[in-house]
Amino acid sequence: MQARNAWLTRANALTCIRVAAVPAVVVAIHAEAAWLALAVFALAVATDVADGIVARRFEEQSGFGRLFDHAADAAFVTAGAAALAHAGVLPPLLPTLIAVSFLQYALDAKVTKASGPRPSSLGRWNGIAYYVIVAIPIVRDALQIGWPAPGLILALGWLLVGSTLVSMGDRMIQSRSHRRKVNP
Repeated sequence: MQARNAWLTRANALTCIRVAAVPAVVVAIHAEAAWLALAVFALAVATDVADGIVARRFEEQSGFGRLFDHAADAAFVTAGAAALAHAGVLPPLLPTLIAVSFLQYALDAKVTKASGPRPSSLGRWNGIAYYVIVAIPIVRDALQIGWPAPGLILALGWLLVGSTLVSMGDRMIQSRSHRRKVNP
């Protein structure tokens, strides 16, 4: 694949669909269109799963593709969490922390580009949890079930705020340690 066309891949096209879904999920949540929000959410998850499979199948993996995939995930869950926070469903601090956490990840990836960003088990679980915390109220409302209760969702959101702060602190410590090793 030519370098100038490295970003024009099937996998990145799927990621672009997820980026296009960002405003759609916000509008659906604000309009209280539960089934539309669920459909947009399902599309986002499907493209997130498919882009990695397609990238491997057609040998389209790249540093840009990985970063673009993470950025699309961050944009989608940040926007969904922000819409839900605006509705009083999630803590208002959560969307900001999701965005800052991704920015920290992206900057870490730039600093450690030779070895790539250091994997963080907690960061990976938080990334999954961001999707889950956005999905729970969307699915609950679309299916018109009463569980989990709003207070439980809010409490889980605050737990995710805490685990995000811990993950960000851990990444900061790892980053300082890495810089000391590289620049003694």
